[in-house]
Amino acid sequence: MTDSSLRGEQPPKWFALYTNARHEKRVAQHLSQRQIEYYLPLYRSERKWSDGSRVTLDLPLFPGYLFVHIRRSDRGNVLGIPGALSVVAGTGGEPSPLPDETITVLRTGLEAVRARPHPLLTAGQRVRIRNGALAGLEGVVVRCKAGCRVVLTLEQIMQSYAVEVGFDDLEPATRGSLLSSTGFAFACEGLRS
Repeated sequence: MTDSSLRGEQPPKWFALYTNARHEKRVAQHLSQRQIEYYLPLYRSERKWSDGSRVTLDLPLFPGYLFVHIRRSDRGNVLGIPGALSVVAGTGGEPSPLPDETITVLRTGLEAVRARPHPLLTAGQRVRIRNGALAGLEGVVVRCKAGCRVVLTLEQIMQSYAVEVGFDDLEPATRGSLLSSTGFAFACEGLRS
């Protein structure tokens, strides 16, 4: 048994941390200084300034959020950081942990694909990614051209991100649904135009 289990402490879990707008990196610096494990998914965006110069920025994939790996009892230490507003709560107002697999998939999957923030979608064709670093995740097809753009959602924080995936790497999200694999192929063919 570990010291923490002898004291009755729960193992650390991943929680979504809501921050002030555009303060995600500053909060991450404070977390690092306090040796609190965190994950801030970033994406690269090229911008053109008014003087015509171009710059590449690393921006948060989920604006206003980052993820912390803490025990529930450490919540006060995290919320004492300037810019940290709240640990995202589930039903009943208690902090809602994210599955470890969600963070693992984000970490490994976002290195392999180009992801961008995307508005939250609630309607559209639900698909499951069959192959690659994001295998097993479900999302909504937005369009198919050279590859399909699939919007994936972290429902705990109501934030979405879009990834480009090959058509052959997708399958309908629910087997035995009204939309069979053939119907799925037909639906994606319609999106390609």
